[in-house]
Amino acid sequence: MHRSRQTKIVATIGPSSTSEEQLAELFHAGADVFRFNFSHGTHVEHAERLKVVRSIEARVGRPIGVFADLQGPKLRVGEFAEGKAHLKAGDRFRLDLFDEPGNGERAPLHHPEIFAALEPGTALLLDDGKLKLEVIKCCPEFADTKVIVGGTLSNHKGVNLPGVVLDVSPLTEKDRHDLEFALSIGFDAIALSFVQRPEDVEEARGLIAGRARLIAKLERPSAVEQLNDIVHVTDAVMVARGDLGVELPPETVPAIQKRIIRASRQAGRPVVVATQMLDSMISSLMPTRAEASDVATAVYDGADAVMLSAETAVGDHPARVAGMMDRIIHHTEGDPLYRDTLNAGKIRPAATMADTITESASQARETLPAAAIVTFTSSGSTAVRAARTRPMAPILALTPSLRVARELTLVWGITAIQVAELDDYEDMETVAVRNAIKADVAGPGDNLVITAGLPLHVAGVTNIMRLVRIGSEDRDP
Repeated sequence: MHRSRQTKIVATIGPSSTSEEQLAELFHAGADVFRFNFSHGTHVEHAERLKVVRSIEARVGRPIGVFADLQGPKLRVGEFAEGKAHLKAGDRFRLDLFDEPGNGERAPLHHPEIFAALEPGTALLLDDGKLKLEVIKCCPEFADTKVIVGGTLSNHKGVNLPGVVLDVSPLTEKDRHDLEFALSIGFDAIALSFVQRPEDVEEARGLIAGRARLIAKLERPSAVEQLNDIVHVTDAVMVARGDLGVELPPETVPAIQKRIIRASRQAGRPVVVATQMLDSMISSLMPTRAEASDVATAVYDGADAVMLSAETAVGDHPARVAGMMDRIIHHTEGDPLYRDTLNAGKIRPAATMADTITESASQARETLPAAAIVTFTSSGSTAVRAARTRPMAPILALTPSLRVARELTLVWGITAIQVAELDDYEDMETVAVRNAIKADVAGPGDNLVITAGLPLHVAGVTNIMRLVRIGSEDRDP
């Protein structure tokens, strides 16, 4: 029931992780949450894989989180008459809205929103930044550019515009269709791509209408510039380093990652670090030392979760990769410097009763000491507050809602357990002790710190802390 690490692992499902056997291996190797990439696959395939995950969840008796990652707008050049063209540094090259196939002098770019945002001096990056153009002249139908960094440009390669805010919704028609489908079959969360501003998050929240949590993927410079505003209107954050690494100088990405983690922790929002974490293990049996250090850095910074993408979706040995990430996290969290690093970046609690209780629970755990912190939560907010303090003890989140239990699988340090709804405050101690023993985080003679809210069944209320010693008569039923 309980994993002996705090940082969670997200694994992406794909052709290499489709069957029940493959997904079960991934879970047992360490995956806590599964990502469904809606850039690939059909609705039928996603629905079948979700059924498999739910089947595994029922068999292991532990909630498993799932989220749908929407594709978002894809900005791409059109096709070339010969499939590709070579652009030479210093040459002129035109991008336009016309349908004729491209050549060495021009290419179609069927995105009027791009031309509306361009101005002389704007930089365009093509094919993940391999080529760079600079706008010399532009109008609503075309842009004349100078090739700054040349190379071969082929059909449908991506276009990035660093620092340019486009007048485009993050939700395409495909995304809206995928969103409704994902909500209809019970996904716990939706990951929103191409977030540029807080209004993008609000638009998606309006469509979700409380049916799932929202994860804002931060992958554009404009989103980083409005970081705090975006963090406060979303439920969780993903550091999507792929596009960030294209649109921003590579040397700035590590510092930006730390900024995003810090802002998310300060606001009490779960934060996931993603992209190329163990990329070489798509085909290799071992990661590079740099990749192992990359995972460890995110753990030291206090990220809630680290994510595997192609490594588990199309890699040669998904379960081995998840197992390696699990071992890196375990070793990092076992380092004495880990706790020192977390404490050095300690987040100040807000001046509220709920934050006062959860901060006191963390301190009480160290003074006693206590084997675990047990939170009773109906919405998940009490448990998230407890995790925000990054306590040294495991956090058991007891909730009557299976949906909330699944949502909490993404949050640092939390083991979520579905329990029957309590009608009597006096039952809390008994239920807390029983589940702490069952989850193997405590036993006779151990102390527990219990937090909850009164009145019962009211979301967002945390106003009680109790200290309990487990007696020798207490046993797992």
